[in-house]
Amino acid sequence: MSPELREVYAALLDRAPENRIEPDLSRITRVMELMGNPQQAYRSIRIAGTNGKTTTARILERILREAGLRTGRTTSPHLHSPVERIGIDGSPIDEEGFLQAYQDVEPFAAIVDAEQEAAGGVRLTYFEYLTAMAFQAFASAPVDVAVVETGLGGTWDATGVVDPDVTVITPISMDHQEYLGDTIAEIAGEKAGILTATATAIIANQPYEDAADVLRERIGELGAEAAIEDQQIGVLSHTPGVGGQMLTLQGIAGRCEEVFLSLLGEHQARNALLAVAAAEALLGDGTTVLDGEMLGAALSTVTSPGRAEVVRQSPTIVLDAAHNPAGAQTLVETVRENFRLTRTIGLVGILQEKDAEEILAVLEPLLDHVVITQSSSPRAIPTDVLAEIARDVFDDEERVLEQGSLPDAIQAAVDLSETDGDQFGGVVVAGSVTLVAEVRDLLGVPQED
Repeated sequence: MSPELREVYAALLDRAPENRIEPDLSRITRVMELMGNPQQAYRSIRIAGTNGKTTTARILERILREAGLRTGRTTSPHLHSPVERIGIDGSPIDEEGFLQAYQDVEPFAAIVDAEQEAAGGVRLTYFEYLTAMAFQAFASAPVDVAVVETGLGGTWDATGVVDPDVTVITPISMDHQEYLGDTIAEIAGEKAGILTATATAIIANQPYEDAADVLRERIGELGAEAAIEDQQIGVLSHTPGVGGQMLTLQGIAGRCEEVFLSLLGEHQARNALLAVAAAEALLGDGTTVLDGEMLGAALSTVTSPGRAEVVRQSPTIVLDAAHNPAGAQTLVETVRENFRLTRTIGLVGILQEKDAEEILAVLEPLLDHVVITQSSSPRAIPTDVLAEIARDVFDDEERVLEQGSLPDAIQAAVDLSETDGDQFGGVVVAGSVTLVAEVRDLLGVPQED
């Protein structure tokens, strides 16, 4: 980052950080009103759920761009730079554009901050300010449609100032209980807050019936149009291949036969299904099948950094930002389906607010050994603390290595994967977005253009 971007990013972080939120839409609503509601200048699709939101957003944005629309995309968190959170035409906004968006919001944020202070409230949060920046940047571009990923929940998430044409809810599981509730039903109730009477709802198959019940009830109350996975829409087939998989999908309007998706894992096939259905709903009101050539061009070139991403061969190194038990389980299934590793080594670092014991328990059957480490995030569980948890979970001290230095941890994992000259071992990096980002940097993996 340039010195100017570092200064602006520090100012954003000085607000309530991303893992500390203030559940209230009044601040973001007020600042957007002062700015003239730029988020109303284009159509929008809003995405909520526990896992799969970012990849679904990326696939959907790629389809819409291939269909000829100018697109905006806001996702979180970022891997390397905050500019990644605001995408236009498939690429992160440049630093100049990011700084301009910050300056565009600044005078209006100052008004809201002063009003809040006078009333005993809190300033615009980090996420609220970034959301306002994204919506302003999209209006300035201008874009035809914005693909908007929620930050947390849905009901009071800052992205709620948009009036979506389509809503998408990915699978819901336990995460962020401190804000969303202690039960699946409570969490699903918060996610269901993105649904509206006028937006077509695209709903993933839910791993928990309580979540499905809450979503069905809310759709019924609203009288919203809905397409639900394994009812109106579905993945009819997926065949793993080199660098991706071949899919046949049942969309809202009809079948999409034999299209190649350049992402690994059955979960990515399901994410693609949601994206296809959302695109059908936006582009043709759910009555027109997407052009096969257009769809093939989009799905075959989509990327999702840090999500089941293969960054090295010999040994194979797979990076995945799995940061909750459901994400870890999906990663295990993806590795087993797509790789024939004779030895699998984990490289794991987890943040303090996450369920480290359960994440490790899910990963344990996949791994021959695990190297425990930590990222540079101040929220990272210290290596020695996480290693103690891992030893209890793995119940075998010899399977757990502790290495606080990330470069040394990477080397240790690679060495373990090649023990006795094994040519078919691999390393699976997981546990947090920050860990994956730092491993990408250390391995020299290119960032997005």
